[in-house]
Amino acid sequence: MLRTAIAALLLATPLAAQETKEQSCQYQADVVAAIQKARLDRVKERDVPQAVADTGPTWPESYNNAIPLITPWVYEQKMRDVRKKDLGAAWLELCLQQ
Repeated sequence: MLRTAIAALLLATPLAAQETKEQSCQYQADVVAAIQKARLDRVKERDVPQAVADTGPTWPESYNNAIPLITPWVYEQKMRDVRKKDLGAAWLELCLQQ
């Protein structure tokens, strides 16, 4: 499931000319981490895009399009995993392997 989501996201978020795969994967991982924080803060799934936007993220605006694609994956994780695991780091590792 995660690999499929990453592949879909890579296709949905084309790399800008000056952006490397590593930068793109890091931005994606940052998005995942922001969604994870929203879940830990008990934000309702439907409210995640606005909650993340309200934090003033530093990634390029085009990565906001990934939020609705990634949010269901984060919200289907068991809460104990959301509390204890770094989902952003896991995403980064898998993304770099793609």
